[in-house]
Amino acid sequence: MTLTLYNTLTRRKEAFEPLETGQVRMYCCGITAYDYCHLGHARTCIVWDTVRRYLQWRGYQVKYVQNFTDIDDKILNRARQEGITMEEVSERFIQAYFEDMERLNVQPADAYPRATHTLDGIKRLVYELEQKGYAYPAQGDVYYKVRQFSEYGKLSGRKLEDLQVGASGRVTVEESEAAKKKDPFDFALWKASKPGEPAWESPWGKGRPGWHIECSAMVRDNLGETIDLHTGGSDLIFPHHENEIAQSEAVTGKPMARYWLHNGMVKVGGEKMAKSLGNFTTIRDLLEPPADPMAIRLFILQVQYRKPLDFSDEAIAAATNGWQTLKEGLLFAHQYGKQLEWEDGNKSLISTPIAQRFQEAADDDFNFAGGLAVLFEVAKELQREGNILVHQGQTEVPSQKLEQKWRTLVELAQVLGLEAQPEAVVEAPTDGLTEAEIESLIQQRAEARKAKNFAEGDRIRDELKNLGITLIDQAGGVTKWHRG
Repeated sequence: MTLTLYNTLTRRKEAFEPLETGQVRMYCCGITAYDYCHLGHARTCIVWDTVRRYLQWRGYQVKYVQNFTDIDDKILNRARQEGITMEEVSERFIQAYFEDMERLNVQPADAYPRATHTLDGIKRLVYELEQKGYAYPAQGDVYYKVRQFSEYGKLSGRKLEDLQVGASGRVTVEESEAAKKKDPFDFALWKASKPGEPAWESPWGKGRPGWHIECSAMVRDNLGETIDLHTGGSDLIFPHHENEIAQSEAVTGKPMARYWLHNGMVKVGGEKMAKSLGNFTTIRDLLEPPADPMAIRLFILQVQYRKPLDFSDEAIAAATNGWQTLKEGLLFAHQYGKQLEWEDGNKSLISTPIAQRFQEAADDDFNFAGGLAVLFEVAKELQREGNILVHQGQTEVPSQKLEQKWRTLVELAQVLGLEAQPEAVVEAPTDGLTEAEIESLIQQRAEARKAKNFAEGDRIRDELKNLGITLIDQAGGVTKWHRG
């Protein structure tokens, strides 16, 4: 099977061929650390975490880098509001990010470069752009000559005559800044220091980097001049990723990334979830008990990553119900493994047909929703066999085949970052009941039922259940039992 993915740059699905056989260099544009993460951030992080997990499961070695923007107008504004430093703001929300991602089972990246830790690489890149004629200084600022890069717009498909300055909504283009530019489309690579703002020494005077140049430098410093996968939210296609391409490729003369992948937005009532619109739900609020983080992860993965994801209380409730089904399947061995005499050592026992169906779905542009459908099938079959076991004392599907299905379910669910832990249960005391005493109570129950004293029979059954003894009534009046 061939892994294909939709490349934003070419606007079509392509077979995945990494630069080096078996190796993948992958970069994800991370958060600007000025507030708590919302569900939109969670979608980006969970989608690309799952892509990384899937590539690893397919046998690739993945180097995954995700940046933090720790200097930005939004961070500076928050610092002013709270009367603290930019560093204190960014550090607080970077730590909050790690806490949120751990709860969502997002694996740590291999590196988390920060803009303020990449200043040498940023200044080097700005200098090289200036030397090659793609940048010019203007009163302490440095700007990129957009018209100088003939391929500008190739990622977004936009033409210069259709573009608007400040289209990202990230910054306000002040009159003083506009006056410094040779062309309205030019954007800042380096900004001269303003009173009360952090600043660093540079060949152009004290200042700080522009937003776009930060990622170009962090990609180059951590992964090289050309990488395999550059990922992020679709709201970053223009201008951020467009500008990254212009900056990086003007210097290196090489493609910045082989494949550009973008996840769709989370929407609320048809509008993009965003702090600027005030319609966002933070991950922390969403995970308030009794919410299950795995239900949130399932909610995100059940929609193809490029499509919009509609958030509502009803959608979360449906995902929670779906997670209960998967969870029951994942915990099948915990509940029934001893009774079926499964051993912990059979970890290599995997169902190839199920895994192939899962891979066939996911190989089609990371269609994890299709992969989930396969997992739900398996989980429901295990659920059914568990019910049969409880009521009939044995399963219809042979035990080894069931174990194979269960182990496959667990492995493939882990590829999606979906993991279930048994709930902590205080073991009910058996009051030292011996097997003979248990058999005696079962006999008393049988006599009560024979005398049509069903209330007494139910009382004995419930008493044993409270003591951790499960009864299984079988045909012919035979009752089997097991502890737990």
